[in-house]
Parts: sequence; C-alpha cells; structure tokens
Amino acid sequence: MDIRNFCIIAHIDHGKSTLADRMIEVTGTKQKREMKAQLLDTMDLERERGITIKLQPVRMAWNGVQLNLIDTPGHTDFRYEVSRSLAACEGAILLVDASQGIQAQTLAVLYMAMEHNLTIIPVLNKIDLPAADPERVSEEVVHLLGCPKEDILLISAKEGRGVADVLQRVIDRVPPPKHTGHAGVARALIFDAAMDTYRGAVAYVRVVDGTFTKGQQIYLLGTKAKFEALDIGHFSPQYVSDADLKEGAIGYIVTGAKDVVRVRTGDTVASSPNAVQLPGYKVVQPMVFAGLYPSEADEYPRLREALEKLSLNDASLSFEPERNVALGNGFRCGFLGLLHMDIVQERLEREHDCDLVITAPSVLYEVVLSARHPAEIVRSSLLKPDEPDTAVISNPADFPDPTYIKEVREPWVRLEVVGRNQDVGAIMTLVQERRGTYLSLSYLDADRALLHFEVPLQGIVLDFFDGLKSATSGYASMSYEPLGYRAGELVKLQILLLGEPTEALSTIVHKSEAQHVGAIICKRLKEVIPKAQYQIPIQAAIGAKVVARETLSAYRKDVTGYLYGGDVTRKQKLLKKQKKGKKRMKQMGRVTLTQDAFLSVLKRS
Repeated sequence: MDIRNFCIIAHIDHGKSTLADRMIEVTGTKQKREMKAQLLDTMDLERERGITIKLQPVRMAWNGVQLNLIDTPGHTDFRYEVSRSLAACEGAILLVDASQGIQAQTLAVLYMAMEHNLTIIPVLNKIDLPAADPERVSEEVVHLLGCPKEDILLISAKEGRGVADVLQRVIDRVPPPKHTGHAGVARALIFDAAMDTYRGAVAYVRVVDGTFTKGQQIYLLGTKAKFEALDIGHFSPQYVSDADLKEGAIGYIVTGAKDVVRVRTGDTVASSPNAVQLPGYKVVQPMVFAGLYPSEADEYPRLREALEKLSLNDASLSFEPERNVALGNGFRCGFLGLLHMDIVQERLEREHDCDLVITAPSVLYEVVLSARHPAEIVRSSLLKPDEPDTAVISNPADFPDPTYIKEVREPWVRLEVVGRNQDVGAIMTLVQERRGTYLSLSYLDADRALLHFEVPLQGIVLDFFDGLKSATSGYASMSYEPLGYRAGELVKLQILLLGEPTEALSTIVHKSEAQHVGAIICKRLKEVIPKAQYQIPIQAAIGAKVVARETLSAYRKDVTGYLYGGDVTRKQKLLKKQKKGKKRMKQMGRVTLTQDAFLSVLKRS
C-alpha cells in the first residue's frame, strides 16, 4: 500500500491539534459523534492547559493512500518531542496563524525540519478570524521559504475549510518511504514508548526494513533484550491490532517488558540479534536541573519507580539519586525548561500520587579546579573523564571552595525574539539586564522585527519569558538553542537561616548580580517562611561576606496578660523569663521550609 508519513509543526497555539482533528474527521477515521476537540491530546493536563505536551501518532486513509500523521507540541521546552517526530517522517506541514504571522518557534521547528531534509508544505490557518491578514503573512512565508505564493494553502481548521486540499497536497508532494535494500531482516526505530499497566512497555516504532508479525521474537539491539511481540498494530488514535507491520509504516509493538529501562527511545527493534543498529537520536542535553524530594521519607521508593516509568514516556527527562541534609533522599532531575519541570511535577503528583518538594532550579556549570586542589574537594563522579581537573556541577551544594577554583564556565544560548517594531527597545533592555549580547536585527515585514542575541542560559531560564510578555504586551515570542560554555565571574550565593547555611536554597549567580539577587531572595523568603517564637535572621552571603539581610520578627505572646496590678517588677520578671526561653528555643530551633520558599528563589524581578 502507498504510504505517506508526515507531521504538523508550528508555534504554540497556531492550530496544530485542531487541524489534526479535522483531518481525522475528513478521512472518516473517526465518526463525527466520536469526535471531540483536541482528540489527540489524551492527557488531562494537555486539555486543562490547552497545549500539546506529547507527540501523538494516528493512521488515516485518503484516496487509497495510507497517511501516518504525528501531531507535535509547539512549546520550546518540548522540542525533543518534535525532533523525534521529524525523524520518523518524510514531510511536514508548516502551519502559520494568518493573524499572528511567523513567530520565533515557527522558525525553530522549520530549521529542524530542514536539517532532516523534509518536504515542507506551507499552510496558513485561521483565515476565518477578523484579524487575519493572509496577504501579509503569505509574503512572510514566501520570504522565509523562497516558495511561490501559489504553493501556500489557505485554510480554516476550525471550520474544516481547505483541509481536503492539505491532505491531497501531502499525497502529491511528500515522498513515500525509501527502500533501504536490507532484505531478510526486519528493523524499526523506537521514536516513543509508554508503560501499560497490564501489558508492560509499548514501543512506538517507525518500520525501516521488512515486516514485523504478531508473536515473532524481537530483539532490542541497544539494551540486548529479547522479547516476543505480544501485539502489534497502528494508532487510530487508540491501539488497533494488526496481523503485521510493513516497511515504512508507523505503529506500536507490545513488548511485555516490566523493567522500563530495557525499552529505550532511539533503540532499534530487529527480528535478528545480528542486525545492524539504526542511527538513533542524539542524546538530549537537559538545560535546567532541580532536586525532587518526597515530603515523607518512606515515599522515596515510590518516587523512584514513578520517575522510571515517566522517563520511558518522556525521553528528555534525566535523573540521578542525591541526598540533602535538610530534605533527605531524593533525585537530581534534568529538564529542558521550567514548563517541562512544571509538567513533570504535575504528572508525578497526578498519575503517580507523589507528594513532592522541588528545590530551586539551576543550570549546568563547568568548574575548572586549580592544580593544588585536594582530591576530595568534589565527588569523583562529577569530574569529566577527558578533563580530570574539570567538574560538571548542577547542584549549588556541590560548588567547591572558591580558593580551589581556577575558572567557572556557564552555558550560553543563541536567543531569537520576534516582536513588534515598537517593542525593539524594551526587548533589548530586557536582554541586556540578563547580561545578553546583541547580534543582529532583521525585519519579517514592515511591522515585525526578528532579533538575535547571545545570552547566558541562567539569565533566561527562570523568569525571562514572563518579563518578555510583560514588556511587549504579550506580542513577542522567543526560541533558543545551546551555544556551548563560556567563562564568567560566577559565585555561590548561600542563604543563611539562623546563621546556618541552607544548601537547598543556595544558587549560583554572576558576581555583579549577587547583592541585587540576594536582597530579592531574602525579601521573598521573609514573606513565605512561617513565623516562630523567636527572631529568624535571613541572610545572603558569598563565602564569609554577607551581602543582604532581612529579619523575620518573632510571634509576640503576651505573657503578662493575666496580671491585674501590683509592682512593675512582676511584669519585667515575666518578660525576662520569656526572653531566656526564646533564646534557648533559638539555639535548638529549626526553620520550616515550605514549597513556596523554594519557589521564591525563582522570582528575581
């Protein structure tokens, strides 16, 4: 059968999921009575937030051709989902909102699609909106792609107008899967996976060679695991069993594996253990790191199991065990951004019933140690194998003593911002406040500018997006990609409560920002830490030097309330006794840290 594999790529909220709904409806994959909005967004979290988090495949048939569509997320934090979708396809529909035009993430996903040599089909959506300007946006697309204006399809996914033309264009323009010429051995690439409570790990695959049949022995070449294909089939978008999966098809294989680590995204499924492994995906590099701890110590095994299951379904999540003096045993987790971290936290709490405490996020730093440093200054597991004097640190608690540090390098990114002409000044000011460097300015049309910057990742990963939306009245959009590490004057900012360092709240900042950031964190902590029967000094310090301080006042219990007269010395005696008691409590006192205390470290503005 003739096959076309394609995906829909676009900026967030440009109508990818709605177009997928109309395609499913037009092709008769689902009856109209079975349809609902965002049919492919299967998670409750996706429906509540109105965003796509997970890629979702579906098979349709149109004019005698099998169409395999993968609906992709639009947010920059889920770009790894997009890159895996692109690797499983031969073509991509580039969807652009006819009222908003090209946005930063439109450019980012387009460049990714071009890297994979996909056939691009430009489509303008939402032409039914009163604010739609197809003429202006068409010019932007022509300028970007260099395609003839007639190649751009105008549609309204909401009304279903022009959807049949898009399907026909996919059939006409997107090439069918190529034959690799590897006869005799069936091979498939795992582009995603999910854990089924009853059937074990389910691998989502793109068949590259040969045919897989139900019940045959299959081998995972990367993990050297051997399974029986308990069930195979395609997505409609639910699982639909088939007798076989032929070359070029997209479908699923039920492995029955209970050990989630054995079925990895990017691995090759083959009918022979001697088959040649397919080139998988490059290992994703997490951008943001934070500690996840169970609120109760005996919940640690449940959290570990939940993270293992979630990492099967979310290949961009990484984690390793760590211990914190204040919070006990937990995990250091790597995320692609703050939204990704927020989604993982909610999924762990909802799907796996975990009660969590999350520490302040930080990025990955490279610390070059001096030649005279003692071996125990950092854990050997943090040292780079190829550079034994360089430690890779994501947790501020692991930051070594400054006397043993030769140089600290931080990650930088290339930042693209699309905004209105009148917002250019505000955008530049905002980026310069984050130690960014201006590179270039170009115009998509008369009213919209595309700005390029180089900026430290730490500067944009926390609350930059909120600041950008505020500064531009919500019109600007952003996208970024890693550039590598650069040396900088970075220091560890410690938070002291009752004079004792609280490592869970410490953060790494640039020396020039230390006093400003310290003052903000202390002020915010004063608002969220619960009061005690004694004063709590909140200090921010670099080494032995205190750079900011706030004092949380004590509860004042009126111990003289029952006195009804007599000499004033009776009152003074009681107050003196109370003062002694408070001093003793302070010596043995502990400060209660809530989740709000950790989140307050995020807000730097």
